[in-house]
Amino acid sequence: MTDEILRKPRVLALIGIGNTSMYEAIKRGDFPAPVKLGVRAVGWRRSDIENWLTSRETKVT
Repeated sequence: MTDEILRKPRVLALIGIGNTSMYEAIKRGDFPAPVKLGVRAVGWRRSDIENWLTSRETKVT
């Protein structure tokens, strides 16, 4: 089973925070790091994003 790779515009649409906030969260270790796809391309595993969103839901309540 292969995990779908999401590019940045799709990730930003799913998580509801901006580009700068996302990269600051990555730097702090609070958001999944991207996977290198090529020299100038990165993406995120769908499962990592879904797990992050789930963890955020449980913290809010």
